[in-house]
Amino acid sequence: MAKLKDIDSMAENKGSGFTTLWQFVKFIVVSLLACIVQFGLVNLIPLIPQIKELYATGFDWFVFSYPVTHNELGEVVSGGLGYFIAFNVANIAAQIVAFFVNKEKTFNSSANVAVTLPIYIVFTIALICFSAWLSPTLNTLFAQSWGWGDALSRNIATAICSALQFFLYFPVDKLLFHKKKEDAPETAVKEEAVNKK
Repeated sequence: MAKLKDIDSMAENKGSGFTTLWQFVKFIVVSLLACIVQFGLVNLIPLIPQIKELYATGFDWFVFSYPVTHNELGEVVSGGLGYFIAFNVANIAAQIVAFFVNKEKTFNSSANVAVTLPIYIVFTIALICFSAWLSPTLNTLFAQSWGWGDALSRNIATAICSALQFFLYFPVDKLLFHKKKEDAPETAVKEEAVNKK
């Protein structure tokens, strides 16, 4: 952790452009962590028998259309309420991880969680709703029109939604987590001594 703080300090000393670039690099690492959580869950949740059964139940509500897709043998391959649950639980879990890690490590922010978390939640709900609409559309296209298998279709659709979220979250997080943590008094004294030399 000390190395990370040293790099943070060096980036800040180089100016706001370097600070933003370094934050973007850290944001990429955190996003990869969130992707691992999301891909892990989107592939593990369907292994739960009760969820697997729901893949055969079509889900069509508001703008969310999760049709059941079948292979040439008529077996259920993808879609339905099971896919809706798996995709959205995985997405929500990934965003929870990303929120706290980005606040603490990427942006070193002391922004008030009581203020930032509700804003983040509203933005996240909007983005998850968009992804919840886009993912089954892509999944159905890949599985039915292109003949890809369930896992491949599910993972490619998830990857596309994750990429879109990645590029939308960075500027929002940068605005939300703009308030920097104050250094502890002893750290400030040490930095002052170093700067005088």
